[in-house]
Amino acid sequence: MAGLSGRKIAILATDGVEQVELTEPLNALKAASAEVVLIAPKSGQIQGMNHAEKADKLEVNHDLASVSANGFDALVLPGGVANPDELRTIPEAVAFVRHFVQANKPIAAICHGPWTLIEADGVRGRRMTSWPSLRTDLKNAGANWEDSSVVVDGNLVTSRKPDDLQDFCREMIKAFDAAAARSAA
Repeated sequence: MAGLSGRKIAILATDGVEQVELTEPLNALKAASAEVVLIAPKSGQIQGMNHAEKADKLEVNHDLASVSANGFDALVLPGGVANPDELRTIPEAVAFVRHFVQANKPIAAICHGPWTLIEADGVRGRRMTSWPSLRTDLKNAGANWEDSSVVVDGNLVTSRKPDDLQDFCREMIKAFDAAAARSAA
């Protein structure tokens, strides 16, 4: 898929990210020839998790303060409970996500990742899925929640959990590729 060649994709995460929900989309995007940038509120490294156990330290490419959302074509929001719970309390992280919502750029969010989208007012009227415990939060924020491995609503791709990563990555690549084709036309 050469459609993502020349496309710059942001992955926004912080400590507590579910590692596989960051690394599998990152690897899928790189395999599709995208430039992928891991952004975090702090520079250095963030702590990945394998459910409740610490996994690897992940190298951050840029801290949030040093980048502009304008420089990116799409956004990935991985889950893990602590990661999006922290991000949604950081005004700069919420503003970064809100840029993608308002600019109608593609967004892919998995597991607890949609929490940050709620804060950025990016779920109202959207068909979505998530980790089941976010169902009420998403419904209260105006989303139409469904229990599916992956839900695609225009340029928004959501999935429930690590078991859904194959479906999530496939649909994320399709959505990002379609957006790239539209912007090239």
